[in-house]
Amino acid sequence: MVVTINGQTALYGIIGNPVSHSLSPAMHNCAFAELGENSVYVPFPVLDLEAGITGLKALGVKGVSVTIPHKEAVIPLLDEIEEVARQIGAVNTLVLKDVDGKKHLCGSNTDWLGANRALSEKMNLRGAHVVLLGAGGSARAIGFGLLREGAQLVLCSRTESRGRALASDLGCLWHPLDDAGSLEGDVLVNATSVGMQPEIQVSPVSKVILPRFQVVMDIVYAPLTTKLLREAKAVGCQVINGLEMLLYQGVAQFELWTGKTAPVELMRQKLYQATGNTLTKAGK
Repeated sequence: MVVTINGQTALYGIIGNPVSHSLSPAMHNCAFAELGENSVYVPFPVLDLEAGITGLKALGVKGVSVTIPHKEAVIPLLDEIEEVARQIGAVNTLVLKDVDGKKHLCGSNTDWLGANRALSEKMNLRGAHVVLLGAGGSARAIGFGLLREGAQLVLCSRTESRGRALASDLGCLWHPLDDAGSLEGDVLVNATSVGMQPEIQVSPVSKVILPRFQVVMDIVYAPLTTKLLREAKAVGCQVINGLEMLLYQGVAQFELWTGKTAPVELMRQKLYQATGNTLTKAGK
């Protein structure tokens, strides 16, 4: 599928620093082409965020993904922010709107939708007991989404101050990461970078606790099968790799931008291809 660029092509992209490694262009461009959308999605490395936002409006960019380090800093620069994103305190999606002849940027957050949809394919989240590892931006969005879906949440983190602050915001219990070995539940979610390349032989928790969980999800996708997921699968857990959350947050973005149903399986296939992984018939 080839995207043809012409005078009517709508422009989308991702802003952050760095963005050259982003998998989002492969995922979104294949979706635009599949649905016959005259649109293209490109990476925008942005150092000066305020100037970048002005430029997006001036160029009429229809929508963008927002990644590190701009997810929180972009909020005061927006004309409008959806309530869920405001509650989370972070934005990963912008939509350009025409309001009374002026360009307005509206901020949303689809990270929590991505995590919830990936997990919901394995189990009913309402009433599920979830142990969430981490206290950064990803953990905040995932934790908010889990609670919104009716799950019961316990947060574990290495840094006490950040962990307690996030647990207070979410209204859930906090434990030091070293105490994770005493916890159990239905779902374990790693929202830290532990296990990411190059430290691929590291796991955030000991494998002895993994049989206490039915589902284990890791947001790390480089490598696709982390040590945590490898050990979880070995003891019979259902596992969810990091590409699934990335996929479904992107699906939500695409549908927000276009109002059309995203070609999920094609987008999944392109993500796996972009990371050099083989997509099995089972899908994950």
